[in-house]
Amino acid sequence: MINVALPKGRLSDEVFALLEKSGYKGASLAKNSRSLILEDEENGIRYFLVKPSDVHVYVLHGAADIGVVGKDTLLEATPDVYELLDLRLGVCDMIVAGPQGFVDPGDSPLRVATKFPNIARKYYGEKGREIQLIALNGSIELAPLVGLSDVVVDIVQTGGTLKANNLAILETILPISARLIANIASYKFKAKEIERMKLALAGEVPG
Repeated sequence: MINVALPKGRLSDEVFALLEKSGYKGASLAKNSRSLILEDEENGIRYFLVKPSDVHVYVLHGAADIGVVGKDTLLEATPDVYELLDLRLGVCDMIVAGPQGFVDPGDSPLRVATKFPNIARKYYGEKGREIQLIALNGSIELAPLVGLSDVVVDIVQTGGTLKANNLAILETILPISARLIANIASYKFKAKEIERMKLALAGEVPG
């Protein structure tokens, strides 16, 4: 069997829909079940339902052969896995946001609040800008409103939360979407099965 780690949460419905369109009807079993492990014996697949930020951990350590994970997680955690396919699901942008009209004074370290310290550090390092990182786990938009940070580095899909809090996108770092990844050893020993699923998914990826 191929072990497949799938993310729970907001991305799951899109992932299940893509799997079903690709011929993996057994994915509907996982969508409508409370079980964390489900088997599609017809297709030789075992699905694991895990927290999105943990998918790469299961794949990295071989508990799962393949998985679906956001590009943001791959860039932040840099796991030693193969990135096989851009699924073009959960499309959004990694951005720098701050108060409307904010201008970087440039004469002191820029205070940056984020859940993505490695991405922020790399981005500003390439620009040669000194920063003070402030690691947060939630309500990132609050940080510049109360003076905790100058700007934030975060993911945005519609920008509605930013506008509602009088914040604006100042810079776009890169586009983000869900990716199909594989364990390196699994790809060697289960290449045929993994490639079959990759090609099936590729044929149904949104344009």
